[in-house]
Amino acid sequence: MVEYARRSVAVTTSGPVVIGGTGGSGTRVVARLARHAGYDLGRNLNEAEDALEFYSFHEKWINRFVLAERGGQAFPDTELMKKEFEAALERHCPASLRSERRWGWKAPRSIYLLPFLHDRLPAFKFIHLLRDGRDMVLSPNQNQLRKHGVAVLSWYERLFRSTPQQVLLLWDRVNLHAAEFGESNLRENYLRVRFEDLCAKPVETTAHLMNFLGARVDPEPVARVEISPPSTLQRWRNYSPALMARLEKLGGNSLRKFGYLA
Repeated sequence: MVEYARRSVAVTTSGPVVIGGTGGSGTRVVARLARHAGYDLGRNLNEAEDALEFYSFHEKWINRFVLAERGGQAFPDTELMKKEFEAALERHCPASLRSERRWGWKAPRSIYLLPFLHDRLPAFKFIHLLRDGRDMVLSPNQNQLRKHGVAVLSWYERLFRSTPQQVLLLWDRVNLHAAEFGESNLRENYLRVRFEDLCAKPVETTAHLMNFLGARVDPEPVARVEISPPSTLQRWRNYSPALMARLEKLGGNSLRKFGYLA
């Protein structure tokens, strides 16, 4: 059995845990693991287990926030954004209950708002789930490109890049930004997990995640129940090598940083 409490847990436990990533990266399984760690992730969820109380907030504010951040501009609607976030947070988990439990939410698009979340919830823990960008290009789930491509990509990229190229560029920028912010600002409250590692090393990766969450839980039975590699894992290997070579050239920096390219 894996020794799952080998080191002391340094991460704070006073803030919520937030689970995010680009769409289709596998955040649902991490949410299930967090529940085994004793976290209440809310009740008003969709079939993907996303916290629905944040849906309209994300729809309204992500593009405005990202565009202002990308342009280096002062965000003009900070107070209204804060007010509407607090309302969504209260619906999701009332303030009166937060001191009584470990809590948080799974909403993949939270990855776009890390600086805002850090300002509002300085002790929050972020689990950043990654999946190989070449696999993500082939995912049927391209909601984030449809909703937020206008904020992340330039007009030239939206007009002249192919859809696979746009998907990879969005994956590249969103994940690099999250990694840089997490490493620099969240520090011990930031954990990056590759979906491929969950599938290839389920017990070890689950143990690492449980340790981050401060949970003394045996990872072996949890991983056995919750982690099952999908048939779509590394689907990019079955597609045109020429297409993949072009994508690897376009997103090479991030693919290398996250261990997908040598």
